[in-house]
Amino acid sequence: MKIHSIALVSSNTHYKMCPHDTKPEVAFIGRSNVGKSSLINALLQRKQLARVSKMPGKTQLIHHFLVNNQIYFVDLPGYGWAQVGHATKIKWGKMLREYLLHRPNMVTVFVLLDAKIPPQAIDLACIHWLGVHHVPFAIILTKADKKHKMVAQKHHMALTHMLQQDWATLPPIFSVSAHNKLGIEEVLAYIQTVANPKSSTTNTTIN
Repeated sequence: MKIHSIALVSSNTHYKMCPHDTKPEVAFIGRSNVGKSSLINALLQRKQLARVSKMPGKTQLIHHFLVNNQIYFVDLPGYGWAQVGHATKIKWGKMLREYLLHRPNMVTVFVLLDAKIPPQAIDLACIHWLGVHHVPFAIILTKADKKHKMVAQKHHMALTHMLQQDWATLPPIFSVSAHNKLGIEEVLAYIQTVANPKSSTTNTTIN
């Protein structure tokens, strides 16, 4: 998938306020500070299109980026916020759930996990929730650069083992590094496949 044009067309707090056309959407979600903005910038070949910050909770809206005038990349707020109040957590959680459940043109959501640490309970809970609600998704292990290769492989294997306990068919899992572009082309190729209505769709099911 080659990137020719990008435009930020929408930043909203509710799924009903998001673009109303039928172009396919791919969304990105993960724990706060997992490297979501860095990944989106790497995929779209831009340095600061999505904001990068060391402060958790920087993304507070549903951002729609129109790519090649054909597909939306959707930057969703993170989850597991450690530095926001309880009321804000509830509001953001409701925003995420409603978007994920009520956007029929969303073809997949990428769940981002930090490859440098073991799979976290909150990540596994998010994956389980997506499976129960039949939301199509894939998993991306971020920060899997050469410096952390052995650790990343260890956590990849641990994640696979955990998923095999509950899943009849495992979701796609990618290892990427926004720093050295590892896995970026593979993710873009997958996006092109799932966004093409003529492509066959592989469903993942939970036991």
